[in-house]
Amino acid sequence: MIRVLLADDQRVVREGLGTLLGLLEGIELVGTAADGEEAIALAGRHAPDVVLMDLRMPRVDGIEAIRRLAERGDRPRTIALTTYADDASVLAALRAGARGYLTKDAGAEEIRAAVQAVHRGEAALDPAVQHHVVAALSGPAAAPVVAAEDGELPDGLTPREAEVLALIAGGLTNAEIADRLVVSAATVKSHVNHIFAKAGVRDRAQAVVYAYEHGLAEPGAAGG
Repeated sequence: MIRVLLADDQRVVREGLGTLLGLLEGIELVGTAADGEEAIALAGRHAPDVVLMDLRMPRVDGIEAIRRLAERGDRPRTIALTTYADDASVLAALRAGARGYLTKDAGAEEIRAAVQAVHRGEAALDPAVQHHVVAALSGPAAAPVVAAEDGELPDGLTPREAEVLALIAGGLTNAEIADRLVVSAATVKSHVNHIFAKAGVRDRAQAVVYAYEHGLAEPGAAGG
């Protein structure tokens, strides 16, 4: 069973999503919180595997709560939850340490898939959310591409690591990357570990942001 904590300041949302989560096979709802401060306290008390975190809440907002939980270590892993997937909130949540991003109109299967993916250590970003990441990072205020014109890669990444990173940004799992590159899963895992260390990212969600910020991925590039 995947232990899930839900945080949302709107009672009707808490009750509705709480009921839905209670019906999903393989998921146990261990608590609900009305703001970020309560979510942090309940996370310490109930030790959930995954936290569904609303971003706009009183006292301590979701972004700050995600950041504080991320500082505790690998668990719990958080999924940002919001009504509107705007560019600023998507990036802020991912940079704070969110492993995934869901809008509140997500269906039961979308929620279950996201919770299961994040529990496995993968990123849970649907195509619409990835679109917002790309839009935010390609706008007028976007960070410049760091890769030099002569092909030099940022932070000492090797060409193979850059290729793996682009596939991560495309939403592929380690197993799918291994199949694509015709290498072992262990080799891919080693590449991923090196990428995280060199790029200074904690998880796949932050790796996606890093890839777009540094011009190492393009929307739809990993499809096929």
